[in-house]
Amino acid sequence: MRLKTILLGAVAAMAIAPVAHAERGSDGDVKIIYWQAPSILNPYLSGGTKDIEASSLIVEPLARFNEKGALVPYLVDEIPTVENGGVAADLTSITWKLKEGLKWSDGTPVTSADAKFTADYCMAPDGGCAQSAKFDGVESIETPDERTIIVNFSGPKPVPYAAFVGAQSPLLQAAQFKDCLGAKAQECTSANFGPIGTGPFVVTDFKPNDVITMKANDNYRDPAKPAFATLTFKGGGDAASAGRAVLETGEYDYAWNLQLAPDVIAKMAEGGKGTPISGFGTLVERIEMNMTDPSPDLAEGERSTAKHPHPILSDFKVRKALSMAIDRKLLVEIGYGQAGRPTCNLVPAPELFASPNTECFDQDVDGAKALLDEAGWTVGGDGIREKDGKKLKLLFQSSTNAVRQDFQALIKQWWSDIGVETELKNIDGSVFFGGDPASPDTFQKFYADVEMYANNFDGTDPEQYLGQYTCEKAPRPETQWQGENINRFCDPAYDELVAELGKTGEISKRAEIAKKLNEMITKESMTIVPLVDRGRVSAHSNSLGGVVLNTWDSEIWNAADWYRIK
Repeated sequence: MRLKTILLGAVAAMAIAPVAHAERGSDGDVKIIYWQAPSILNPYLSGGTKDIEASSLIVEPLARFNEKGALVPYLVDEIPTVENGGVAADLTSITWKLKEGLKWSDGTPVTSADAKFTADYCMAPDGGCAQSAKFDGVESIETPDERTIIVNFSGPKPVPYAAFVGAQSPLLQAAQFKDCLGAKAQECTSANFGPIGTGPFVVTDFKPNDVITMKANDNYRDPAKPAFATLTFKGGGDAASAGRAVLETGEYDYAWNLQLAPDVIAKMAEGGKGTPISGFGTLVERIEMNMTDPSPDLAEGERSTAKHPHPILSDFKVRKALSMAIDRKLLVEIGYGQAGRPTCNLVPAPELFASPNTECFDQDVDGAKALLDEAGWTVGGDGIREKDGKKLKLLFQSSTNAVRQDFQALIKQWWSDIGVETELKNIDGSVFFGGDPASPDTFQKFYADVEMYANNFDGTDPEQYLGQYTCEKAPRPETQWQGENINRFCDPAYDELVAELGKTGEISKRAEIAKKLNEMITKESMTIVPLVDRGRVSAHSNSLGGVVLNTWDSEIWNAADWYRIK
């Protein structure tokens, strides 16, 4: 059975499933498995999807994006707009009004002071906030009363829905995190592992990189939800075992990110215990080029920093050649089938913001060789290129996953064909995406020449996503190795264009600028080499109702609505 057929069946099954909610906690336990195990439950200290999504069950933003990409209120009653007076006519501020009677899971009231604190927490100069782009342009937060939050911008902000919006930017409880500002953020283990939140569940035990147990939040704002009394969130293993646990054995109710070949998923689905679900959003598998030198010969604290440009990859011709050698169509065929499509863009969607660039679709080995020749890299007797006595040798790291290792092996061969020696390294996803500043193996620290992974952005507007690649957002020791600019790309012209995007309201002009920014970090510089526009593929048990896959926010965004089909 083809994956497409299975997915069509999934849509049909969801359409006819009865929607029923009993009282809170009446449906027992629900079991979720993420084969990349969460290592922290504070999304401001990790850019890893696994951590952000696990934490979304506990801490929430003021508003988020639904399965169609539309902005919907969560901790507020309505979305502020110019029309309803919530956004200033001059676009320099936005005013949010908290729901009345909103409580933290410990029973204390949620107030505007919590929002102001959250902004101060993320914007602390030495804190290393992983979501700092969400607060770009925020000048101050006013709290005239306990329910009113006024976000003031340094200039007109035509799209003001970033701070406190989406799973990446939830509210933190000021009382819990008050002693965790700046450099102390990483030291607050208890708060980072068990945040007090407003979400449907509360952490009862957290074993990092293993298991999280949760219970229903007694103070959740909807007295009938969640239907489940407890939640078990299992991490670790691999995508294949996660898929089998839902589709074949029925041991778990929900399996995330089934990064498996389509025929493998189809075979698992024949087990009859669960249903695959899929949807395209903005998830792009790509290669990041390190623009700084990761050599272990450098002093600790100087590796992979702007102090030392990369001795090989600083040359555009080399980066371009590496991209040209890759057969993206074959990667899609082998790795994702109908759940993937080749892309040259970091921002593949929505269509309005997607560059028409397709020049990377066709592999060009001869062209890649010619570029390396032009760059002065000559083929040695062993087939490996050399220049000034230095071998063209790269360390290529990624997270441990069957599809990614297949991709690494193929890319290594293609690069070998053009005279590049490649050493492969794979790291457990729990560590790679964990954000631990003490670990040498995180994707943020980037102690390798190139690395491959995928991520996406909240919502349908790419402003904050593209804003992650400004010079100041490069991870470095001073930011506890947090930061969204993973490859240390730095171009003042790019920074200026990001600022212009932030001030531009007319939608066609915004699209024009976004496309230009996308091409600056892909086509024009090749610091990011997109490979595959990936569809999200997950699975849920046939007894789990209410599941709505969301590719624009946390995938498990509506876990409060899940229930047991009986």
